[in-house]
Amino acid sequence: MDITGKLLEKYDTQQVTDRFQKREFVIEFAENPQYPEFVKFELIQDRVSLIDSFEPGQSLKVHFNLKGRKWTDRQGEVKYFNSLQAWRVEGAEAGSAGAPPAPDPEAYNNNNLPDPGLSAAQDGEDDLPF
Repeated sequence: MDITGKLLEKYDTQQVTDRFQKREFVIEFAENPQYPEFVKFELIQDRVSLIDSFEPGQSLKVHFNLKGRKWTDRQGEVKYFNSLQAWRVEGAEAGSAGAPPAPDPEAYNNNNLPDPGLSAAQDGEDDLPF
């Protein structure tokens, strides 16, 4: 899933346990500009730095997974939690910082491949052991 919106806030990384860290940020999503939505995402583990190069007010495209958890508390009551775990963040504008470069379709055109020349087997030399 993905969503495009304006970065509203980004928070410091939280070291939840000695082996788990997370960082949250909020996107203003204005599908209907009259009633904008404020959506909080989390980055976990080695992805906490994905938001570093972006500043509040910047337009972002966030790729994320929707996660749901079931938990039973000490009194035996079952509770459900949802989280939006971002796994890629890029600028919404083409070529903005943090976005990987778009692949060049011409790079995959067979007409642009270099001429490999004659192989050793075509020269009569065979270096294969069998």
